[in-house]
Amino acid sequence: MVMSVDRGVEYLAGLLNELRKLPRETGWVEFKESNSNPEQIGEYISALSNTAALWGKESAYIVWGIQDVTHAVTGTTFRPGSAKKGNEDLDSWLLRLMSPQPHFEFCEFEYEGQHVALLTIPRASDRPVQFQGTEFIRVGSYCKKLKDHPQIERDLWKAFEATPFEQLAAMERVTSEDVFRLIDSASYFDLLELPQPRDQEAAISRLREDGLLRSNQAGGWDILNLGAIAFAKDLHNFNGLKRKTVRIINYDGKGRLDASREIEFQSGYGAGFKALMILVVASLPSREVISQALRSLGAVYPELAVRELVANMLIHQDFGVSGAGPIIEIFLDRVDITNPGFPIISVDRFVDAPPRSRNEALASLMRRIGIL
Repeated sequence: MVMSVDRGVEYLAGLLNELRKLPRETGWVEFKESNSNPEQIGEYISALSNTAALWGKESAYIVWGIQDVTHAVTGTTFRPGSAKKGNEDLDSWLLRLMSPQPHFEFCEFEYEGQHVALLTIPRASDRPVQFQGTEFIRVGSYCKKLKDHPQIERDLWKAFEATPFEQLAAMERVTSEDVFRLIDSASYFDLLELPQPRDQEAAISRLREDGLLRSNQAGGWDILNLGAIAFAKDLHNFNGLKRKTVRIINYDGKGRLDASREIEFQSGYGAGFKALMILVVASLPSREVISQALRSLGAVYPELAVRELVANMLIHQDFGVSGAGPIIEIFLDRVDITNPGFPIISVDRFVDAPPRSRNEALASLMRRIGIL
């Protein structure tokens, strides 16, 4: 797996410097020398991801090539880029056995003259991460089954409830220049009808105040999920969100056998909503209408109704479901609009239940920019 932004060895070395300053191994960092057992790596990914959520950390790390007690640089023979489990690449094998599937990243680089490897693991977001059907947690320096520690499990679920998706980091420790390369700040100010700031510092301050960014204690900025999902120039730049792009699929018939066209819309939902709707409306079937003796083409489906369905599809999806994103499928006889997750209100109570909303911060932002 590759990093979404080419931060280079300088960034990786700076991150490793910060990790080595820790007085000892913590629940969200594991130092190893050359232990590359695939099953143990999978268990540690689960344990570290869950423990990072419990401790309020955005990411967890495994570092190969660093001595676990002294944090001395020893180097490692482990090469995750070429490692395999059977005939399958190690990262693909690990990802297949994780649920939900975290967007972890292996990196290899030279550090103080030695080869080291770094695995970055995002925190669990809304439920514990499992490996081969089992949830793990760090207890001291050991990797344990979560079910054997009920109090820790209760605390972990409380942590999930306390931190919504929008407040988690989509990307950590980016420079101010990278913020403007990744985020469409011009659309943010235009949609909110705010004057464009005269300098980067003022623009950064406004984005931070609105919950799109936050400062990172180790330097730079964290782009939060709210900022990325709403105003990313390209969601593919964010590993945890690249599967949340919108797919528009046209079919020639009434089934899914004959797809005639597929478009992947990669912009953030707020910055790109107008362009998205132009694409969707252009993809809808039309019919011939005779008005005042003249023939013209008219829409089969009311544009306003489609717009409302698309907006709600984007905002109320379950972002905790990895590997799936919103899809608009257009058939000869219907339009299917689908997003990941299950309704938070029982289907048989849609009519009389009080309204509830997933992703409250995203919904609020979309209302402010006129999409809801």
